[in-house]
Amino acid sequence: MSLPIRESPISKPVSLFVTCIVDIIYPDTGMSVVEVLEHLGIEVDFPMAQTCCGQPAFNSGYRDEAKSVAKQFLKAFEGAQIIVTPSGSCAALIRHDYPTLFADEPDWEVKAKRAAAITWEFSEYLVDGLGVTDLGARLSEKRTIALHDACHGLRLLKLKSQARALLSKVENAELTDLTECDMCCGFGGLFAIKMADVSGAMLERKVGFIEASSAQDIITGDASCLMQMNGGLTRQKSTKRVRHLADILAEGLKK
Repeated sequence: MSLPIRESPISKPVSLFVTCIVDIIYPDTGMSVVEVLEHLGIEVDFPMAQTCCGQPAFNSGYRDEAKSVAKQFLKAFEGAQIIVTPSGSCAALIRHDYPTLFADEPDWEVKAKRAAAITWEFSEYLVDGLGVTDLGARLSEKRTIALHDACHGLRLLKLKSQARALLSKVENAELTDLTECDMCCGFGGLFAIKMADVSGAMLERKVGFIEASSAQDIITGDASCLMQMNGGLTRQKSTKRVRHLADILAEGLKK
């Protein structure tokens, strides 16, 4: 299915969809997104009625339950002009699956298609939407950085070059490669619970490549991957950690 065509988001206020995992586990990442957007002079609001996009239920095959949660999302963001989220997987669900999820409910289908047409993942919004790659960011000291390309963002939204373009313009950031950067970390939402052994083996492989990398920081654009990989690194008592793209960009703006 082709993704809905979007109008330019330039000069429009942004409504932040922070996502469940960012809200509960990585709230500072949500603040980092706001700092970056406000640095660019963008007006940001946070609809307080937002909860979840419905992805856990949707990916588990519980479509009716996913619809209930998605309807709350659509109500919460009904007045939004542009929706930005720091999660490729959540953005992919809204952009790719919302219209088909409500194909049998015409009134909600209209709302779903509108949401799909105004939703942007964070790096995609900056680079593809605004045409911005250079934020004028500078890290306090030289650091080597590698990227993990999260599955949904990479495969459904074609997110790969955007984060690299942004980081390449950060002073004192030196990009290096992560072996199998585009391979799954093993989270996959409930996949990590329902198929824990397979998920654990995938995570072990990913953590091994992170440990072997010369990069001081591993960066990703999806908080679920962040949680999965940091959990594995912590259990192995590694000193390395995975960070969200928004956090390192916001750090570079604090001069």
